[in-house]
Formats: sequence, C-alpha cells, structure tokens
Amino acid sequence: MWVPYEQKRGYPHDFRVSYRFFPAVEGGRKTLPVQGYRCDFSYAGDDISQSGIYAIHPEFEDANGAVLLEAESCVPAQGTARMWVLFPAMRREVHARRITTGMQGFFMEGPRRVGAVQVIEMNGLLENAQKVID
Repeated sequence: MWVPYEQKRGYPHDFRVSYRFFPAVEGGRKTLPVQGYRCDFSYAGDDISQSGIYAIHPEFEDANGAVLLEAESCVPAQGTARMWVLFPAMRREVHARRITTGMQGFFMEGPRRVGAVQVIEMNGLLENAQKVID
C-alpha cells in the first residue's frame, strides 16, 4: 500500500497537473507506471540540452482527487497528479518563479518525453519555498 508523500514529508504538494502519458507509437512508454514512479520534469519550450531536466515527481490521484493508494497497479494513462519538487533550493530559486496555472510541461525519462502535463492548481509551492529548507 502506498503511503502518501504528504504523510512522509509533513508538508503539502507543490502543485497539481492534468497529465497524459504518450503511447509507445508516440515515443512514450510501453507500459504505464505504478504509483511511486520517479520520472523527471521539463518545461514546455525549454531546450533541455541548455536547461536540463528537473527532479519533480508525480503522485497520481484517482478520479475524485484522492491519492491512489494501490502501489502495484498501473496508473491511468491520463488523469491528475500532485507534483513534488524534490530539492528545496530549486523550489525557491527556479520553480517558484516559473510554475503557474496553465503552464505546460512534460514527464521525462532521461531526454525522452513520455507524457504531457498542464498545471491545473497551485498548492504549497510558494509557501513550501519559504518554509521547507534543505
């Protein structure tokens, strides 16, 4: 059973996204991931050879917006996810300035885009940038 990140970390997720995994024929994954998937993130429009990719991990939700607790079943091909910036310094110095509602980005596996995301809700990002320290 999955233990939600908020329980483990003691603070709220940074933002929420709607997502869609690309099928294999579009260059995406052959199989869908399970809860706990640790992909990276890139901003739409960035040249990752210049900007790199970022350690921002998804935590997938069910149709009602609750965290999926089943850790062994594949997540839906599209839906919503809570997003967690892993490094506090990056949250403060980069992401608190760049992430806004409506912004688009990608789930990344190395240099490969495996899913598209759009920010649908800001949550603890700005508060976490002030409170959560390294």
